[in-house]
Amino acid sequence: MAGGGFATAGPGGGVEFEARITPIVIISCIMAATGGLMFGYDVGVSGGVTSMPDFLEKFFPVVYKRTNDPRINSNYCKYDNQGLQLFTSSLYLAGLTATFFASYTTRQLGRRPTMLIAGLFFIGGVVLNAAAQDLAMLIIGRILLGCGVGFANQAVPLFLSEIAPTRIRGGLNILFQLNVTIGILFANLVNYGTNKIKGGWGWRLSLGLAGFPAVFLTLGALLVSETPNSLIERGRLEEGKAVLRKIRGTDKIEPEFLELVEASRIAKEVKHPFRNLLQRRNRPQLVIAIALQIFQQCTGINAIMFYAPVLFNTLGFGNDASLYSAVITGAVNVLSTVVSIYSVDKVGRRMLLLEAGVQMFFSQVVIAIILGLKVTDHSDNLGHGFGILVVIMICTFVSAFAWSWGPLGWLIPSETFPLETRSAGQSVTVCVNLLFTFVIAQAFLSMLCHFKYGIFLFFSGWVLIMSCFVLFLVPETKNIPIEEMTMRVWKQHWFWKRFMDDYEEEPAGVKGSHSEKKGPSVGFDLSLQL
Repeated sequence: MAGGGFATAGPGGGVEFEARITPIVIISCIMAATGGLMFGYDVGVSGGVTSMPDFLEKFFPVVYKRTNDPRINSNYCKYDNQGLQLFTSSLYLAGLTATFFASYTTRQLGRRPTMLIAGLFFIGGVVLNAAAQDLAMLIIGRILLGCGVGFANQAVPLFLSEIAPTRIRGGLNILFQLNVTIGILFANLVNYGTNKIKGGWGWRLSLGLAGFPAVFLTLGALLVSETPNSLIERGRLEEGKAVLRKIRGTDKIEPEFLELVEASRIAKEVKHPFRNLLQRRNRPQLVIAIALQIFQQCTGINAIMFYAPVLFNTLGFGNDASLYSAVITGAVNVLSTVVSIYSVDKVGRRMLLLEAGVQMFFSQVVIAIILGLKVTDHSDNLGHGFGILVVIMICTFVSAFAWSWGPLGWLIPSETFPLETRSAGQSVTVCVNLLFTFVIAQAFLSMLCHFKYGIFLFFSGWVLIMSCFVLFLVPETKNIPIEEMTMRVWKQHWFWKRFMDDYEEEPAGVKGSHSEKKGPSVGFDLSLQL
């Protein structure tokens, strides 16, 4: 694209606009993606903190007594406590609620101010958590962090996708997911260190260090430029054009600018985006978006990430060993996400999802067999060899998720929604994901108590179902501009093409649908991933 004409024809006849990978794009993406770092740290830190004796003794004395009571036979049920689960899950319930408000601010105020609001929520939550004196203060802090998650997960992926050149769309957007995994690893390392601190304040340090990514996100939101899409959407056309020229590194931005203006005009004429989202022609995108979010949580990944130290403790590892094992899985998570960055735009989305399905299914079945044979109500001694094998299998599972369902569960839905339903589709995607994240976080320890080793068979069953869903119903979307999806993807798919019968018809109250637009179709992509 760089060095060419105004616009070039991409594979299959799609239009690609000229764009260079400019330093401002890279720097802006790195700074904005710290929202993922904050999210990942919050995910990882809770599991380690909830396994620390000092933390349990202060806030959850019932659980503390149970973990130290030799009369409790079931190793699977020592951590089964709704209050303890609420500490973890309250963040996601708050994030779900905040998403509705974030959708409004993202549209009306812009992506940059919404990131700033997220940063302020994060800072407030960190202060309350680190200084918590009682359970109420602790939960309120988690709720504020959840509000930050809701605003960050709405604005940051939008920001990333709207400044990313199309040809590296997948890789740049996975920066957000990469930062999530780095945040989890950082939290596990911090927990491993603070667990050794005497005096009962190690957990405060673990929760307080979340302030670093929170401050970095806030400063980043103050320094980066607003996206051209947002500026144009709010009527600031000349400013949007100037920013577009700056981030593309070329003066030949007129075709893309005109397409953004036209796309913005069409989007504004859709008075009821959520109602429009329910139209028959938008059903494939909606079904896939919702299904992928549900399936992403039903892999069991968040159960492992939230409660990795607790889980390893349950499996018979010592407290230090459990935190150490969580660090290993966190490192695997980061490295495997890097694999996804390099492979997603080459290998394709479907191949990564299907390969990972086989890998996750196999590892979970092996873990279930080992635990079924070795961990009973009266014995938690896995033995050195089987203990190492469990860690290897969990790492095998985590690696598969990290290069597939982690980033792609978000990337694929965002690639398929057209501009006029993009904001509504994004809100539905985020809400469904956070809802099921909350459900899994709130239920996992109770499920572990009742299902025992069968919890891994439960999740492996879901992996089998979702792999079949991908095989038959999820099309390949790599390197296809967002406005080309209907003609090149949905109308060619064996099943979804039946929903495209009314595509030529204009949505109610909208003039100039995609089928009537003149000139090249919009090649500017929105790629969301959390």
